[in-house]
Amino acid sequence: MVRTLLTVPLPRRPLDHLDPVRGWYENELGWATVPASAQSLADPVRLRVGERFDVLDVPAEAGRAGLRHLAPATPVAVQGDRMLLLVAAGSAEELPGLLDWLEWGALTLDLTVTGEGGVMDAPLPPGSGPAGSRPPGDPGALQGAAVWLRPPEPGCEVEASLPTLSAVGGGGGAPDLVRLVDTVATQCHRLRLRRACARPLRLP
Repeated sequence: MVRTLLTVPLPRRPLDHLDPVRGWYENELGWATVPASAQSLADPVRLRVGERFDVLDVPAEAGRAGLRHLAPATPVAVQGDRMLLLVAAGSAEELPGLLDWLEWGALTLDLTVTGEGGVMDAPLPPGSGPAGSRPPGDPGALQGAAVWLRPPEPGCEVEASLPTLSAVGGGGGAPDLVRLVDTVATQCHRLRLRRACARPLRLP
């Protein structure tokens, strides 16, 4: 008598009850995370950038000015005094040329973009409680941890809400990356001038 062994395939990503943050991003949103290291389990969860979105990193004050150019469903995070604006994947490659075209390329601006191969700290999922009330040792308890200003919505395709170059002159619902970048670049330049004016004069 020959027994046939039935093989049950493993789930694509097993639910991780010890890491609800990673589980929320991977299972609810379908976003890729960086695998946790066995020696650094206390480190915050990090999201892979460049697959579904890139991240425009600007001073929070400059980012606030750019919010009006985003769709209500566009995810936005804050980390310390920085604002992290999610933009369409591939925007990191387009940004230098876009800044040149907008005539900002010759100036040093406090504006960076992370694309393919990069990572960002994963903000706590909505409803996880304030970061300050997390138990000691929890990544969310660290000062300066990333938090969602506008969290992503499970069940919604994030790509449709992200600023993109292809939205220029189009009739679609995606926000326009050109207007967003021009606005935050202008604000970054104003902040730079304000800081320069606030510095005390050096006497010879």
